[in-house]
Amino acid sequence: MTSGNSSDEPIEIDNRDALKRLSHLADYFLLHDRPIFMRADDSVVQPVRGGIFPLRRSRGYAPRPIRLHKELPPVLAVGGYLKNTICLIRGRDAFLSQHVGDLDRTDTYRFFVLTVEQLKKLFEVVPDRVACDLHPDYLSTRWALSESGLPAVGVQHHHAHIVACMAEHGLSGKLLGLAMDGTGYGLDGNTWGGEFLAADEAGFKRVGHLPYVPLPGGDAAIRETWRTARSVFSAALGVDRLEGLGLGLWDRIGRGKVEAIDRMIQGRINCPLSSGCGRLFDAVAALVDLRTEVLYEGQAAIELESLAARADPGKTPVYSFESKEDVDCLVPDLGPMFGAIAHDVAAGLEASLIARGFHDCLIRMMAALSVRLCDSESLDRVVLSGGVFNNRYISEKLSVILHRAGLRVYAHRLVPPGDGGISLGQAVVAAQVKLE
Repeated sequence: MTSGNSSDEPIEIDNRDALKRLSHLADYFLLHDRPIFMRADDSVVQPVRGGIFPLRRSRGYAPRPIRLHKELPPVLAVGGYLKNTICLIRGRDAFLSQHVGDLDRTDTYRFFVLTVEQLKKLFEVVPDRVACDLHPDYLSTRWALSESGLPAVGVQHHHAHIVACMAEHGLSGKLLGLAMDGTGYGLDGNTWGGEFLAADEAGFKRVGHLPYVPLPGGDAAIRETWRTARSVFSAALGVDRLEGLGLGLWDRIGRGKVEAIDRMIQGRINCPLSSGCGRLFDAVAALVDLRTEVLYEGQAAIELESLAARADPGKTPVYSFESKEDVDCLVPDLGPMFGAIAHDVAAGLEASLIARGFHDCLIRMMAALSVRLCDSESLDRVVLSGGVFNNRYISEKLSVILHRAGLRVYAHRLVPPGDGGISLGQAVVAAQVKLE
């Protein structure tokens, strides 16, 4: 027995609607005559370093407030597109809503609008502004700009990630934030997702990022991870050398499809650039033939982490990377790692060893760049946020290395590292803005 809803849709809270809409799914219904005021999904948490952190903060946690280090103006923040949550600030309390979900369905969008009104009524808050993501096509952003009736403050996605973690730890002042996820709207018009930000609550400077990768087909490359693999590994080796390895993956995909993707990459046809760390997991998962298509967001990364956990540490290959300057940013060259991974796949090395070697190289890269950037920016605090840090192996091991380097490291414990936590960061950033 479970709560009643179709896949990807909000939980049904009305008896008549449930009977009508779920009769083709459920054999029996347990109903009650007490009305449900507000739906709430199950919460999901993960143990980490003697504590826990939420992957989804909902029933049993929301809307318990996050206590802020100072009073702020009344702000409404409407979150992002995936794993949406709402946040309301009242004085020193930041109230995060339960999990709303992905705003790609009409029912979920209605739930989003209802949740905004319910939270304002429940906590008797009259916000003086609304904070939203910078992405113009997010339904939450469209609502903020055209339906809220409030002055709107746009907040960059990865800045919101960092400030969300700052808020739950009561931090202020400048620090280094690592925002690692799959997708976020960047200030240069590209998709960001592997960011090193010198940030405080009011603003940020992008001091480093992962290298840009063309995504052939845009969102299609997120669903069909082999597209990203073709882009990443042909960039590292060149198409001819990649073909010379004799990998069977491309034949299984289909030569016609692969050659079409090659033409798209070479001609930069519908190939938006992404610095997303999550896309690198997609590429490696596809090349080792673990996951060439995904059914839900983050699936390839989750399965690659699970695969890496089965590896023998004593047999794990050590992959390398190089650092290079790109104008005012530090950008790692991951070509050596991807080239070595491709050769190991061709040589038949166990996939779990490749997966663990990839994880270890990313950790060393993040640590090396963090230490170097903290030194150049005169910082000694590092915040870890973004969906990549749902990966317990990466978050734990990176934290240990940074601590040993003399840095103070802060990770999420009260709100999710992923997009379920960004409404908190949006609210705190928007509260710094002086309204005219």
